[in-house]
Amino acid sequence: MSGVGGKFLTELTRLFQKCRTSGTIYLTMKKYDGRTKPVPRKGNPNTFEPADNKCLLRATDGKKKKISTVISSKEVNRFQMAYSNLLRAHMDGLKKKDKKSKSKKTKATQ
Repeated sequence: MSGVGGKFLTELTRLFQKCRTSGTIYLTMKKYDGRTKPVPRKGNPNTFEPADNKCLLRATDGKKKKISTVISSKEVNRFQMAYSNLLRAHMDGLKKKDKKSKSKKTKATQ
């Protein structure tokens, strides 16, 4: 898992193992333009042109453990492959959705 976002993926694996039996992990992904300060609301905001598109990934357990990384557009394919393999490996403990509520709704509408 070395290379692109390797440290992030290693920490994410530890987070999944910690929350395996009980707990929640929140994953967020968003476009990141490299700004460290917020955009001013009024006045003359200077036009900021990012060098290339980047993606910001954050993971937290909702309590105290927070990790994040920035992936550039050139590294997305390699990172996405490693990230998807990690998600597949650790998302086997999800609970099945209750199908009873769906059948009640269809009978009520008929």
